[in-house]
Amino acid sequence: MKPGTFIHTLAVILSSITSFFTHSATAEILPAKEKMTKKSDRASQDWFSLLQTASAFPGRENPPRHGERYPWKKEIVTTVFWIGEQPSGNNPVPNRSSSWDKNWTRSYGGFDNPDRAHRAGYVPANFTPRQNPFYCALPYNDKASNGHRPEAAQVVPWFKNAYQGPAVSTCKDRWVAIRKGNRVVYAQWEDAGPFRTDHWQYVFGNERPKPNLNKGAGLDVSPAVRDFLGLGDTDVTDWRFVDFAEIPHGPWAQFGDNNTFVINQRGNQKVRVDNAGATPLMQ
Repeated sequence: MKPGTFIHTLAVILSSITSFFTHSATAEILPAKEKMTKKSDRASQDWFSLLQTASAFPGRENPPRHGERYPWKKEIVTTVFWIGEQPSGNNPVPNRSSSWDKNWTRSYGGFDNPDRAHRAGYVPANFTPRQNPFYCALPYNDKASNGHRPEAAQVVPWFKNAYQGPAVSTCKDRWVAIRKGNRVVYAQWEDAGPFRTDHWQYVFGNERPKPNLNKGAGLDVSPAVRDFLGLGDTDVTDWRFVDFAEIPHGPWAQFGDNNTFVINQRGNQKVRVDNAGATPLMQ
């Protein structure tokens, strides 16, 4: 056999072998595709939609593993504010009302006096607050005059789960962890500020707070938060959103009709009372 003929024959044999194995592999793969359910196909479409949304709104976070869902916003200038605060040079808006409660002082139960001489622990000395004294403000309001801001459904990570209709904020009462050194306090988001109410790129994204009269402050905290962390009137802290399941018991769990700890405790007490009063079944 001539050398050229031998090489040609060998090439034909190798080509046949390759074709056989390729065909076999395809035959094994195709049934797996055919078994794909509508649910898994829909999941692929949903994931593609999520990627498109994240591209359109960089502030939206893809949900990572538990405990890593919300990253820390580090070295944020932090100022102190309080319910019932009067306007001043660096606080042009009174705090008798909040972005989500026009009767905030009344709902709280009174003036949350920041003077330590008029406080008993973490609460005002002259009344028991009807809302959580551990509260804060961040510069975003998801509500508009009618319904929600157009971007809210895309940039607020928990919007879909928290939505209760056009009149209800999905941000109000959300829990926030605030850290100074090795101490961490937990507070509920109760107002929009300081200064801005539209900076979702910072609150939910990666931007830094905008310059303002309070040295670029990006977080307002209540007197209770101030005292727990030992903050000055203007300080620097880290903060992040937290899921309720992550929050340990502490002084932030004691007071308030809006407080998730209190609401859950009352619910458990009602269940125990209902069970105690139930008529046993006849045997």
